[in-house]
Amino acid sequence: MGVFLFLFIVMPIVEMTILIKVGTMIGALNTVGLVLLTAVIGAALLRQQGLSTLLKANQRLNSGELPAQEVAEGLILAVGGALLLTPGFVTDTIGFLCLIPGSRHWLAGQALKRMVVAGQSGSFSFRAGSGPFGPGQGPFGPGQDPFRSDRDDIIEGEYRDETERDRQRLDRDDRNDPKP
Repeated sequence: MGVFLFLFIVMPIVEMTILIKVGTMIGALNTVGLVLLTAVIGAALLRQQGLSTLLKANQRLNSGELPAQEVAEGLILAVGGALLLTPGFVTDTIGFLCLIPGSRHWLAGQALKRMVVAGQSGSFSFRAGSGPFGPGQGPFGPGQDPFRSDRDDIIEGEYRDETERDRQRLDRDDRNDPKP
């Protein structure tokens, strides 16, 4: 509840207060122009960074790697773009931090540390390992987290036991290699 309270009640009040203070310092028309300018610059930066991230993800897919970092960065870019379109200087600052490559890489790394990546035959999915609500606590109340599963300790995958084959290979090498 605290996150939603902050996002929908406290944040708009902070934004309005800052907009009013800036408006009294530089004028209302200049303030509106500045907000529009940040939106235009943000949209251009979002387009450039989004294409760059998409190209990196495509390269990783072509090389057979999972583009987890790029997917996380793409989500951060989307959040940053939405924040830049929201009128206000605080949301613009956070939005620009999401679009700057250095801070975006760091944010994506932090997000990936908290996510479980499950891969199977060319597809992948993300599932939150733990979040701001704590284990078993969702935004919908205790025990009602739709993303939490009872199978958190199960990792699905395929394996092949090669210990017997390795032992046979070592035995064969020992027979072919005369000892001094």
